[in-house]
Amino acid sequence: MYGTVMIGRLAPTATAQAVVQTLEAWSARERADGFVDAHVLVTDDRQQIVIATRFASKEQYWALADNPGQDEWYRTTLAPLLDGDPTWIDGTWST
Repeated sequence: MYGTVMIGRLAPTATAQAVVQTLEAWSARERADGFVDAHVLVTDDRQQIVIATRFASKEQYWALADNPGQDEWYRTTLAPLLDGDPTWIDGTWST
């Protein structure tokens, strides 16, 4: 499996629940080829958020990552909930 981890800070007006609801809406709507699952971790201080996603293959992950529609969704829907640019870590998940 392949995927990414995003580490970011919540925007001052955003809530962790808003991020979770946004991701749930995306996964219910998008159903990207090879999408396996996504998990959200909110730090105890409720300031940082970590999102981990997994795909069946590297190729399927990059097909979504390179999709202009996905980029638009990120820029208009998820990014406004974050305070600045997050850190992204892509790689192979072990079982």
